[in-house]
Amino acid sequence: MVTMRFLPDRTTVLDGTPDTRDRAIDVARILSLLVVMFGHCVLLLATVTPSGVWVGNTLGAQRSLQPITWVLQVMPLFFLAGAASSAYGLKPGTPWGGWLLERAQRLARPVFWYLAFWSLALGATRVLLGESSAVRLGGESVALLWFIGVYLVVLAFVPALMRCGAIALAGIVVALLVASAGFDGARLAAGAIEWGFPNFLIVWLIPVVIGVAYARRMIPVRVALVVAALAFAGAVAAVAVGPYDVPLVVTGTETFSNTTPPTFLLGLHSVWVSLLFVAAAPAIGRWARRPRVWYPVAVGNGGAMTLYLWHIPAIAVAAFGLHAVGIDAADPAQAGFWGLMALRAAVFAVVMFALFVLLSPLEHRPLPWWDARVTAAGGRGALVGGLVCIAGVAALLMAKEGLGSSLGWQALAVFVLALLGARAACRPATVIVERGADRPQTDALDGAASAGPTVRGSQAGAEGPGLHRSTPIA
Repeated sequence: MVTMRFLPDRTTVLDGTPDTRDRAIDVARILSLLVVMFGHCVLLLATVTPSGVWVGNTLGAQRSLQPITWVLQVMPLFFLAGAASSAYGLKPGTPWGGWLLERAQRLARPVFWYLAFWSLALGATRVLLGESSAVRLGGESVALLWFIGVYLVVLAFVPALMRCGAIALAGIVVALLVASAGFDGARLAAGAIEWGFPNFLIVWLIPVVIGVAYARRMIPVRVALVVAALAFAGAVAAVAVGPYDVPLVVTGTETFSNTTPPTFLLGLHSVWVSLLFVAAAPAIGRWARRPRVWYPVAVGNGGAMTLYLWHIPAIAVAAFGLHAVGIDAADPAQAGFWGLMALRAAVFAVVMFALFVLLSPLEHRPLPWWDARVTAAGGRGALVGGLVCIAGVAALLMAKEGLGSSLGWQALAVFVLALLGARAACRPATVIVERGADRPQTDALDGAASAGPTVRGSQAGAEGPGLHRSTPIA
């Protein structure tokens, strides 16, 4: 008898998870991802009018809801999780360039599929619906790839951060906050948003630094709570007396956006959110040991990139599918608006589950040549690492410009060519098979199964490090 299994076997997942895994990281990642996905679902106002598709933003239409973005803005936890995972798996003496490309290989695998789909879809749209439709759709199709670009660049700093002590890491966080405030000031003084672009690196490095410190057990719980409280108070003061808007996500009504580019306020937010997680991590890890908790967490992490990349198309299918049967959620003032949003969220969940089942296997299917084990050290390693960083910058530019412009397509070409060039510059690596507790745990965000292995550690356990190997809601 042939049986069809849509999800991994429960027993295999539970029995295959080592005791030393830092499950708190996995919980933070999947819960944050769910907040992003369903947050986007609720924030999108959309309908079809005689003049075409109309899209709005719930927070822009109902400004009284904007303070909730201080809860919905969970992107710092993605960067923290990625940094901690990378820190856990980084062995002393590992060549920088080869190490960075290894992470890029896993991360880019589902991205390549995503870009291939949109390249074909936009070509078909241009033929069937005309150039203007292709331009509008292309402008939104790759917006979420900003995270991929920034993530590739900030990961490049993890090996250097691993060599810093606790005081140095704390000093780096302070310096990053000061620098972000400086670029905010320049942005305001010049009236030019370009002055804020360095903050894409500066602000998102903050949770990366905290993630490295967390992985190395450098942050006592009491210190985390005290500093988190101070950072939160500072954020409130920055809004009260500074130039910053309240919302920490895109609303369409901002006068000084906190996310595109990031600001000092978002940097403070990254500090207190990250440190609250650090303080709660031991309890979260114990909670995640429950089988009924761990199984969905592990499965979700195993397809995290699928959830991230494809949730916007799934929301569009849900919203416009409901419109086709006469159901719209386009105005917070309309009768039954929140009930209609709940219905959309339910339909979205069904569509997203179908896409997850269909597409998540691509995260774990190695691509010929691209996924071969390679290494790069010395000057070759510097070249490889530099090309990966160039690819990250190109991905950020592609997300900003979209595939509705020639510059966006040029950025896509640079992204792909830089990664292929980095891979071509590497040498074949000697494959060493590691077993059980000797293998580094992989990061689901990089496309690996979340029920992966771990490495030994003197503090292994629910509160010790397991070993791991990506829109603000915007």
